[in-house]
Amino acid sequence: MPSQPTQIESRLALSSLAPETYQSEIRAMTTECDRMGGINLAQGVCDTPVPPLVEAAAMQAIREGQNIYTRCDGIARLREAIAVKQLREHGVRYQPENEVMVASGATAGFHAAAMALLNPGDEVLVFEPFYGYHVHTLKSLRVDPVLVALAEPDWELDVDAMRAAVTPRTRAILLNTPANPTGKVFTQAEIEAVAQLCLEHDLFLITDEIYEYFVYDGARHICPASLPGMRERTIVISGFSKTYSITGWRVGFATADARWMPAMGHFHDLTYVCAPAPFQVACAVGLEELPAGFYTQVAVDHQSKRGRLLAALKDAGMEASAPPGAYYIMAGADRLPGQTAAEKARHLLRATGVAAVAGSAFFRPGRGENLLRYCFAKKDSELDDACARLRKL
Repeated sequence: MPSQPTQIESRLALSSLAPETYQSEIRAMTTECDRMGGINLAQGVCDTPVPPLVEAAAMQAIREGQNIYTRCDGIARLREAIAVKQLREHGVRYQPENEVMVASGATAGFHAAAMALLNPGDEVLVFEPFYGYHVHTLKSLRVDPVLVALAEPDWELDVDAMRAAVTPRTRAILLNTPANPTGKVFTQAEIEAVAQLCLEHDLFLITDEIYEYFVYDGARHICPASLPGMRERTIVISGFSKTYSITGWRVGFATADARWMPAMGHFHDLTYVCAPAPFQVACAVGLEELPAGFYTQVAVDHQSKRGRLLAALKDAGMEASAPPGAYYIMAGADRLPGQTAAEKARHLLRATGVAAVAGSAFFRPGRGENLLRYCFAKKDSELDDACARLRKL
């Protein structure tokens, strides 16, 4: 009789990356909160009202038929408005034709930059606590994030630790300011230290500045590309999701030297094609027509929301300090039962109907287990309800 064929491993298998891929803790808490009908302070959805001018411009663009593909790097009108904004606010001049890219969200801008500039096996310094999408995007491209811990409790930059983390494989530094999840705003001195290291080791600097208008208590956002010698090596990532409360529209942007932008546009085209056309028009109208006072009012409004949530957390016995930027609060979770931050977050959701994110989602394994992150970019009525529920603890 013929011998039985030897059992061989099936070629139908997940990629080598897939076993490390999982639903983020932020998404998991959002799903559970939705199931329970709770109040979601976990995800930075920013559900405050859209500026009426921007909303009306989107609807008009749709009615006028601006619903087809645009250039992969965006419509000329928006690229020009972004260039004007960057020069006006940060003193950095970009050519709209070849140094500005409209992206399908800031996340897409970062993804395109990473694909264009980083090779498998490269290392990128990432400051911890980190935003999970940054780290997982790098890993998905076989790039190694090297975590540099910021010093608690104020998340100060440890310059010596940053310098010690550089190796021959280091190719870039990733800087998120104002930062998610801590709300840290990197100071002039800290940014100068990062810039100096980039210049010494000939590194790229990729900046995520999506929360640039969310600064409080006199803090000032500094665009690192504005520092001497940094424009040519800095990729600035930002967008409109947070500022205009349009996280679902997926319109972001990147500005970079003309040497890097064609490759970034190519990879953005391959992955996303383009940002939604009518929403690009609406964002251009926002940049062109919203007064400067709109952007300062964004900070004023969110500083008020921050104060209300901080007071509620204090009353609930959860220690927290006021973040100088972004719209998140990291608070202690000592009084909540559970061995891990994820268990503590789920207990809080069951007990109060308020969803927060486990602090461990923003740290290497073993860290952040006694922290929860709360988002305060909510409608006033919903935020006040959440605060009342937290106080019942």
